[in-house]
Amino acid sequence: MKIFLTGGTGFIGQPLTRSLIARGWSVVALVLSSESAQAATLTRMGAQCVTGDIIDYESMRACMKGADIVVHNAGLYELGVTGDGRNHMYAVNVIGTDNVLSMALELGIPRSVYVSSTISWGETGPDACDETYQRQKPYNSYYELTKSVAHKLAQDYLQRGLPLVIVCPNAVVGPNDHSSYGYFLRLYLNHLLMPYGWAPDVVCSLVHVNDVAEGIALAAEKGRIGETYILAGEPTSRREMVDIWMTRPGGFKVGFYIPDWLTKVLFAPVEPLERLGGLPAVVSRETVSASVSMNYSGEKAKRELGWTYLPAREMWLRTIDRELELLAGRKKRDLVSRLNPVETSE
Repeated sequence: MKIFLTGGTGFIGQPLTRSLIARGWSVVALVLSSESAQAATLTRMGAQCVTGDIIDYESMRACMKGADIVVHNAGLYELGVTGDGRNHMYAVNVIGTDNVLSMALELGIPRSVYVSSTISWGETGPDACDETYQRQKPYNSYYELTKSVAHKLAQDYLQRGLPLVIVCPNAVVGPNDHSSYGYFLRLYLNHLLMPYGWAPDVVCSLVHVNDVAEGIALAAEKGRIGETYILAGEPTSRREMVDIWMTRPGGFKVGFYIPDWLTKVLFAPVEPLERLGGLPAVVSRETVSASVSMNYSGEKAKRELGWTYLPAREMWLRTIDRELELLAGRKKRDLVSRLNPVETSE
């Protein structure tokens, strides 16, 4: 079984590559540079890395041709992105998705999997929602907008006859995470987290990256064509999540919570300083706006695919223990290096 994979070098992509290869499948991974540390990690796993770019349509033709399954996992995530960063995010998340699915349709690939996101539907409120949910609220980030547009594109390709399965992970976390969850956790572990929080009562069914990787592989293996599968974990409030973090050694304990509007005021002047220092704008107004309930249910994936996930407490404690190992092993000890993800957590 030949798998053509995009996004294999990323946070989800590395464990996903491992899950695909564990099934005895041959993985051809599209990478921007075959010389990168991430590409070397995939090669050691047993994948074949080929140079190309999902924004460049023709660069995918030769390596996608003859694939049994296309798994489109590539995407660009960042909160607080502005200017040219927004243009690049749109190109990757929307134009790139259009290119991959169009090429799969043109080449007659018998089966494709698109890794979308529950963010394409947006915030839920406190009650759990399933695959029938429709957007109720405006976009809270530019990333959310691009993933929503890309999700609609994927649905259009289904209507055009592409044999497609759509997988929607909820907020994905784990060691070496590049999302706001990962950065704020590393702020805590580096004794830099402020002693206050915000949005304590929002509920999110966060899910471990390894569980997401296995869920995508299961969808590729036995997901029903035309179906969408949510990959979401145990619903947990922000306050409960922070309480779990604080069972491990770190900096200030979160002692109180302040209103979102005040958090935005406090975060606004930090955004340009982060960018100047080589960090994404994690401490940003958009991060606060995106702090909404994302309570989605993975029951359909459990029922139809045999998927499972770690409980919230175990998920976070495993993540923290691994982050501490990565922190101890960093060669560079400056602040930016301690907060940014390492190149590979293999």
